[in-house]
Amino acid sequence: MAKFDLSERRACEILGQHRSTQRYQPQRPDLDEPLARELKRIANRKPSWGYRRAAKYLRHDLGWKVNDKRVRRVWNEHGLKASPPRRTGKKALGSAENAIWNLPPEHPHHIWSLDFVEQRLSNGRKYRILNVIDEFTRRSLGCVVEHSINSKRVQDELNRLFRAHGKPGMVRTDNGREFIAGTLANWLGERGVDPRAVEKGKPQQNGYIESFHSTMGADLLRWEHFDTLLEARTLIQRWCKKDFNAEHRHSGLYDLTPNEFAHTYRQALKSGSVLPKVKLAGVAR
Repeated sequence: MAKFDLSERRACEILGQHRSTQRYQPQRPDLDEPLARELKRIANRKPSWGYRRAAKYLRHDLGWKVNDKRVRRVWNEHGLKASPPRRTGKKALGSAENAIWNLPPEHPHHIWSLDFVEQRLSNGRKYRILNVIDEFTRRSLGCVVEHSINSKRVQDELNRLFRAHGKPGMVRTDNGREFIAGTLANWLGERGVDPRAVEKGKPQQNGYIESFHSTMGADLLRWEHFDTLLEARTLIQRWCKKDFNAEHRHSGLYDLTPNEFAHTYRQALKSGSVLPKVKLAGVAR
């Protein structure tokens, strides 16, 4: 028709093809319509889900026999996509009133600090370190090393430390994603511990734990490359208990180790002599 400028009727006569076959449009049932309806329903109920989570839900919870490739095709054809979480507009929990210079520790177990460090194994896989210290004595109280540390794991570690040392008066934290929702703050408040969060993006306000992390990085993490999580956990926890608590001397503790300073304070408390005070922490060692 294009080459010889013929009509459809004339071209079909020359080729011996019936015109009905030329104009026939196959009418196939839309086999993807039920899947599309279900995906739309899932997208409305779970706006943060992508097609992979939707596919897993279809297979494991609804019994569909469908693979990720088909789900992805239908998902994209109908313009479905994950929606980012909405901002709540809530004010950040942290405050400069909770900075170390406005709220210094006055005695052992007055204020604990906790924070996270993220590192990688030699194979590139991430792992996290949760450190808990007593700000007055600078002692490392707890050290958790896991690939992932959620709020439940933080609460389990704090429960263990409460049983071992008693509850502190306060717990100072950064205003990071681990604490922004107030989950830990609510949990601490229910147990009679005052949660104190510093301002977001102001780690210097939580200087005691930052100083601890600086020392950990300079003395251990910068030089050691761990192959397994077990190796990292063993050496990091040993460093906290032995190298730091028993051997690392602080100028802010009159050149005593954290263990020596804690012992000196207990002896002074028993004898009624003048109690030692700590110097304000800085980030530098």
